[in-house]
Amino acid sequence: MTILKMVQVRLKRAYNLFKGTAATLNNFAAAAQSGLFLCTVDGDHWKARPLPLQLSHQEVNSAREQPIFTTRAHVFQIDPITKKNWVPASKQAVTVSYFYDVTRNTYRIISVDGAKVIINSTITPNMTFTKTSQKFGQWADSRANTVFGLGFSSEQQLTKFADKFQEVKTAAKLARDKSQDKIETSSNHSQASSVNGTDDEKASHASPADIHLKSENNKLKIALTQSAANVKKWEIELQTLRESNARLTTALQESAASVEQWRRQCCICRDENDRLRNKLDKLEEQSSVISREKEKNFQLKRRIEDLESELREKETELKDLRKQSEIIPQLMSECEYVSEKLEAAERDNQNLEDKVLSLRSDIEESKYRQRHLKVELKSFLEVLDGKIDDLHDFRRGLSKLGTDN
Repeated sequence: MTILKMVQVRLKRAYNLFKGTAATLNNFAAAAQSGLFLCTVDGDHWKARPLPLQLSHQEVNSAREQPIFTTRAHVFQIDPITKKNWVPASKQAVTVSYFYDVTRNTYRIISVDGAKVIINSTITPNMTFTKTSQKFGQWADSRANTVFGLGFSSEQQLTKFADKFQEVKTAAKLARDKSQDKIETSSNHSQASSVNGTDDEKASHASPADIHLKSENNKLKIALTQSAANVKKWEIELQTLRESNARLTTALQESAASVEQWRRQCCICRDENDRLRNKLDKLEEQSSVISREKEKNFQLKRRIEDLESELREKETELKDLRKQSEIIPQLMSECEYVSEKLEAAERDNQNLEDKVLSLRSDIEESKYRQRHLKVELKSFLEVLDGKIDDLHDFRRGLSKLGTDN
């Protein structure tokens, strides 16, 4: 009966421990929504109490935390509706500090504006601080389900804050690894002590019923150890899934807003593209008309140049004809002079009958020359009249062409 009672007590304690572990997971899930929780031990049960984000000065100062870095910056939070616009959390630059909790071996970023805590973010190894500009940086807190932004007065302050963030992030990762190693060590130690106690009991009692109960007890202990290990894995997986779910929710909301914005921009760009295409078609039509007009103007200009060149040639010919016409009076005077000589010769012929034969031949020759000159003069006058008529026709055509242009 004593052994049976001992087994029942141990089974009851194992059941309470397992039940307390399951309750702890539920409390962890509730506490993860706020970002902070406090674990306490009540007998065989673990209790997790969520800590609110809005803390007072007394609560911050009463906690066993030490400030390790302090700076001043303007605090912003992402708009929970649009997930794009920044909402100022402080009216002016406030103090932003890194705190180290000695008891829990955790790091937090805390900023207080008057009696209101505007930043209470626990740093985890999964967080990343991003520099979005020379004086502005941001990081996402999946537990608080928001994104914090800090605007600094200089680039040096931003660089110091980012370096400290990376340093604290590395320290948080080391602290998490050490805590996991301690939990595994304590679990192995408890398993070893349980096995030693079982061996002592086996040495003192050797009845078949006791051996059966002890074997059942060992099986239950093994199952309890496995369940404890599984609870740890489930706890880690649950935390990972919650963080992933928060990141995916944020990314989904941002992508939905981005898709809507891209859709509006696409519609605007499509309308602008249609307007520009219509404008381009009109410009192409105007360009074709202008090119045709330019071609016509070019042809007309070439025609005018050709006509001007022909006009210059005609003027040159006219000048030559005028020069030739100046010779006609000389020919006329020569002709009159020849006629006078002929009359004088006729008078002399009456007086000089002896020279009639010779003078007659001279007269016939001079008459022949005179007739030949008259024929040439007549043909020249006819050619000159034709050239003058052609020149008048050419001038009339040129004046008509200028009027049409």
